[in-house]
Amino acid sequence: MTAYDSLKDRLQTEQSTWLITGVAGFIGSNLLETLLSLGQKVIGLDNFATGHAYNFEKVRNSVTPEQWNQYTFVEGDIRSIDSCHQACKGVDYVLHQAALGSVPRSLADPITTNESNINGYLNMLVAARDAQVKRFVYAASSSTYGDHPGLPKVEDRIGNPLSPYAVTKLVNEHYAQVFARCYDFKTIGLRYFNIFGRRQDPNGAYAAVIPKWVAAMIAKDELFINGDGETSRDFCYIDNAIQANLLAATTDNPDATDQVYNIAVGDRTTLNQLFTKIRDILADDFPYLSEISPSYRDFRPGDVRHSLADIDKARRLLGYQPSHNIDQGVTEAMSWYVDDLTG
Repeated sequence: MTAYDSLKDRLQTEQSTWLITGVAGFIGSNLLETLLSLGQKVIGLDNFATGHAYNFEKVRNSVTPEQWNQYTFVEGDIRSIDSCHQACKGVDYVLHQAALGSVPRSLADPITTNESNINGYLNMLVAARDAQVKRFVYAASSSTYGDHPGLPKVEDRIGNPLSPYAVTKLVNEHYAQVFARCYDFKTIGLRYFNIFGRRQDPNGAYAAVIPKWVAAMIAKDELFINGDGETSRDFCYIDNAIQANLLAATTDNPDATDQVYNIAVGDRTTLNQLFTKIRDILADDFPYLSEISPSYRDFRPGDVRHSLADIDKARRLLGYQPSHNIDQGVTEAMSWYVDDLTG
């Protein structure tokens, strides 16, 4: 039995109160669904800047009425310290997912990215500290590695940030370290590597690559690859990210707190390989896709060329064991994407 399996068994008999910021978003709504299904009490905070209220209905339909009644939603903005204090009342664990993601968005509007990702993050740290929560788990980012050329990426070796977004995520880690030293406040940062899966929005200028490509293929739209297609990423399925959050929040290993961890699979996939995987799976239901090819355009500013995570630290200290590799994740996610786009 894995550490995560043991934790799920324990949570089903021990109820705690969890706060999820960014609860209407892709990762937040999946965390909500998992925690409610495990009998937990959940408070959600969101301002719908990037999340969607319809995700709540999808979660509601996937849990029992009794489980859904354990959920309380607070509509508010992490840039408001009052909203953060309100949401943190009586909370045991904070899973801080709220942020403005996307490197291109941060290049277009660094001020708003800073306000949400640094000012809002600090508000949440202060509110959670004041509420004396047991653990503050926050979404960090693989963008923190910046221009460091080494592969695989190891937590204690980073380079210079390549975008305003990466700067904000690095500052988050520094604030967490300071709060640990100055206030003995327990935090854990999770450096996500290209999380994908169900309820990931395919629309908008800053949509992630997998849902965006799936939508383009089904709609017979032109599909673009930035650069030559040999850019590579460590794509990580949503269930792996959920596992990491719950393990990080509840770990009783004293060496595991006040740390940052790579959350990934430890495998590298080029964009060309990813295109082929998605096309081949979809071609079973959409035969016309078997003949399509992508269009190539300029590299995107601020992007790193290659990304691959060393996940040994998360394995050792958190008991993290990815349940899905890229092929398993894409296969499982594809049925959800197709249903969502064609239903």
